[in-house]
Amino acid sequence: MLPIRSNIRDMAGYVPGEQLNDPDIVKLNTNECPYPPSPRVFEAVRAALTGDRLRKYPQPLGDTFRRAAGRVLNVDPDGVLIGNGSDDILTILTRAFVPEGGLVLAPTPSYILYKSLAEIQGARFETVPFTADWQLPTAWPAGGHITFLPNPNSPSGTVVPLAEVERLAAAVAPAPLVLDEAYADFADDNGLSLLGRVPNLVVTRTLSKSYALAGIRFGFAVADPAVVRELVKVKDSYNCDVLSLAAATAAVEDQDYFRETRAKLLATRARLAAELPALGFDVTPSRANFLWCRRADRPVKPLYEELKRRKVLVRYMNYAGYDGLRITVGTEVETDRLLAELRSIL
Repeated sequence: MLPIRSNIRDMAGYVPGEQLNDPDIVKLNTNECPYPPSPRVFEAVRAALTGDRLRKYPQPLGDTFRRAAGRVLNVDPDGVLIGNGSDDILTILTRAFVPEGGLVLAPTPSYILYKSLAEIQGARFETVPFTADWQLPTAWPAGGHITFLPNPNSPSGTVVPLAEVERLAAAVAPAPLVLDEAYADFADDNGLSLLGRVPNLVVTRTLSKSYALAGIRFGFAVADPAVVRELVKVKDSYNCDVLSLAAATAAVEDQDYFRETRAKLLATRARLAAELPALGFDVTPSRANFLWCRRADRPVKPLYEELKRRKVLVRYMNYAGYDGLRITVGTEVETDRLLAELRSIL
């Protein structure tokens, strides 16, 4: 056995959601968009396959994408950091801010990757429980080198008001507060408006959800340009390839298609949130593209297993005894199938 670092040997490692190679599966477990990307994405990728684009290295900083994102989001392009999915961004941030033996903080239950990032870095990981209504507690631990706050949160789909985000940023300063906004496009508000007055805030985004590019792997962060200049030193030289940069730029530029897709998802989310309680589920009000569903009358893991047997895949999640089903919002047809199978099972 090669001499792997002890902290790597001891960690369990992050386990992604199941990706089954079965075209008949109704896949509602990893929060992908159920609709295809913008037609402009396919045009951009085809164009990138012509000539000598693949022979040459891509733009190391993704300048074309940064300019497009700057226009669409009304942010400084120099404050945009590109990544191979937002997980790459979270890794860069952890490597840049957290020393070995340092402290990573996050609320719980939330995104379980944060723990893995801390363990890889050889850092301590400490969680702070959300309140019963999925809000931040009054007190927050001191001494953290980085604090992650997913907003909207997974698995709950709930949001922390921006005033509370700002309060937490002040409490952890000068250390960074990373506002992980993977699902912000499905909510009513987001943290980009705080960037000008909250210097230790970093907002992270992904194109895997609302822009239907989970397979292309593209995410980004927005922060003070001076911070981004330092983070560039940490990222891989060419961490986003020619195809992902072309797809991401085309996707963010087609805001009409984005709004159309978002509207369909929000309508289906509302329908699902209304129908699941009639089947006995306790559904947390969601501002994401999924619903967190629990039951008081029976364990939910057998429901996940039976749905999987029937080729409907949802995500069973267990946080030290606090478990539930996280169900991605699919198309109307997929939602019909999910509800029909649940009625048959229950």
